[in-house]
Amino acid sequence: MIDLFEGQTVLITGAAGGIGSHLVRAYSEKGANVVATDLPEKGGEQFAGWLVGEGGSARFKAADLRKPEDIVALFAFADELFGGIDILINNAGYGVTKSPLDLTVEEWDGVLDSNLRGTFLCSREAARRWKNREKHGSIVNIASTRALQSEANTEAYAASKGGIVSLTHAMAVSFGEFGVRVNAISPGWIEFGDYTKLRPEDHRQHPAGRVGTPEDIVRACFYLTDPANDFVTGINLVVDGGMTRKMIYVPD
Repeated sequence: MIDLFEGQTVLITGAAGGIGSHLVRAYSEKGANVVATDLPEKGGEQFAGWLVGEGGSARFKAADLRKPEDIVALFAFADELFGGIDILINNAGYGVTKSPLDLTVEEWDGVLDSNLRGTFLCSREAARRWKNREKHGSIVNIASTRALQSEANTEAYAASKGGIVSLTHAMAVSFGEFGVRVNAISPGWIEFGDYTKLRPEDHRQHPAGRVGTPEDIVRACFYLTDPANDFVTGINLVVDGGMTRKMIYVPD
């Protein structure tokens, strides 16, 4: 398992954020070459540079996934550096918490263009490269349990994540004819802060008995991108400790 991804190249979007940075580190530790990308101001270059200093193989290229030309340049960078990629993890995403009565068209478009359209365009660039090669590729799209349940004032984010779930099974069918697997992961509550400061009731609301950690998502990604799991495609793997399956009643 230590060298599970030895010789493979992984492209991870949203690489400077909570889940993204853990994925970059984890795949690097498992022997993969990593192409990490995020917005220029997110500091991903320093993070990737630190990984290289630790003996990992990670390179950073800034890209704004709302700009199709940045996506094309990102894949050209991976082609030049590592001869292409084997795994794509579409992790980039953000939301705007704002009343739908006040949400602007520009804010809506920004979220959908980054989260949903960016996922599609990155996946298409990868699939175009994999179509005629013998070595098949794997795509994992990071969706969210917000595709299944919502808080108020999160319409753009929920729509983008619901779209990613649907896009996943559509691309799994379209790309399956040339051996590309496409799956999604929907994280629930994943804690990036001080885990020890969580309350007992935070953990109790999960049937699994605890709040999630970034490592839970890393392990799910490892499972879905393991070449041995070539019978798994088109799924949305919900990693939420059972939270979306638990009925909650408010006492009188």
